[in-house]
Amino acid sequence: MEIYLSFTLLCFTSFITLMNPLGIMPVFMTMTESLNQEERRQTAKKANIVAALTLIAFAFSGQLLFRFFGISVNAFRMVGGMIFFMMGWDMLNARLVKVKMTKKSVKKEYVNDISVTPLAIPMICGPGAITNAIVLMEDAQTFNMKAIVIGVICLVCFLGYLVLWSSGKLTIWLGETGNKIMMRLMGLIMMVIAVEFFFSGLKPILIDIIRGA
Repeated sequence: MEIYLSFTLLCFTSFITLMNPLGIMPVFMTMTESLNQEERRQTAKKANIVAALTLIAFAFSGQLLFRFFGISVNAFRMVGGMIFFMMGWDMLNARLVKVKMTKKSVKKEYVNDISVTPLAIPMICGPGAITNAIVLMEDAQTFNMKAIVIGVICLVCFLGYLVLWSSGKLTIWLGETGNKIMMRLMGLIMMVIAVEFFFSGLKPILIDIIRGA
């Protein structure tokens, strides 16, 4: 039971940090400023459903991709750690999103259905979250642990939906300073997880090299 609890905690903290609904919130408000409350709710709902389905698909197909391209899990874990670290560093410096939005681009993305892109992919379901889903599913050795990964993905996406739906009130309540503080805390957590992922992938590779020598 303790193993399942710690694995659940790892899954939740990594996904909630990587998907970072609070960090996406200001961008979501900008992109949906011309929508009413119901339209904003539908956009948030669809974006998180698409993100959840994408993560689940990658979680189950990740092992097949490894075999097809000849990629080792440990190497992928190291690369994932580096991605997490860079994203965590950006969050630690309170850089929300490296995308410039203008009035024209907002309208254009709305026509092309912003709930799928760029909201679901790559804002909610970015490379970090995809890497995390693949690695955690690979680490899940039992059916219960695999179910935990899928359950946590759905839970985090549901929480993301609630955050985006109530983004107007949350933004006002937290304020600019509160949003930056929250993002820095999440960035710090992400960087710690990144170090763990990197060295957990590096250690087996170094052992194999030493044995081979």
